[in-house]
Amino acid sequence: MKLISLRTEILSIIFSSIFSLAGHAQSLTIQACTSCHGASGQGFTSAPRLAGQRRQYIENQLVNFKNHTRDNPNSKQFMWGIASNLNPQMTRDLAIYFSTLPPKAANDGDKKFVASGRKIFQDGVPNSNIVACAACHGPNAEGIAEIPRLGGLSYAYLKQRLAQWSEGYHPTTKAPMPKISGGLSQNQIEALASYLSFVK
Repeated sequence: MKLISLRTEILSIIFSSIFSLAGHAQSLTIQACTSCHGASGQGFTSAPRLAGQRRQYIENQLVNFKNHTRDNPNSKQFMWGIASNLNPQMTRDLAIYFSTLPPKAANDGDKKFVASGRKIFQDGVPNSNIVACAACHGPNAEGIAEIPRLGGLSYAYLKQRLAQWSEGYHPTTKAPMPKISGGLSQNQIEALASYLSFVK
């Protein structure tokens, strides 16, 4: 409990230096970040883990929230309003901060799907013309530049994100993700999300 409290205090100090917003708006912004993503960036429920995420990816997503191009329901409900208060310097500072926190695995997937999920990640699905995830996201799902880290993200979050492209969300997302996720079966999404949740 002392460690969590210390991390919360440290994060509050950092956020205080990051945000130039005044009074009530500043307090709400800090509270919004920590209440969903956690003081150590490990996330809660459907809010993604940001600890160790790629800096450029975080920065890009904050811009997408602000521009309303990331348009799934949770983005609209939670992130559009928060991102509207961020200027470019705040966006960069937040991205740098969360990217430097040590990542941890969620470990919340179904272990019986790990082997099949690993195979999809490493080899793709040749019969469906789906390339290996590792080709873009790295051999350990650590991400590269603006391509996100997938390793350790929660099962529920990964499953939801993979499904959203085939549901028509994020129309501005660069290829090949919309096509890849749309070509995965429900069982394959379950397997991938389970496997990645255990990757450290």
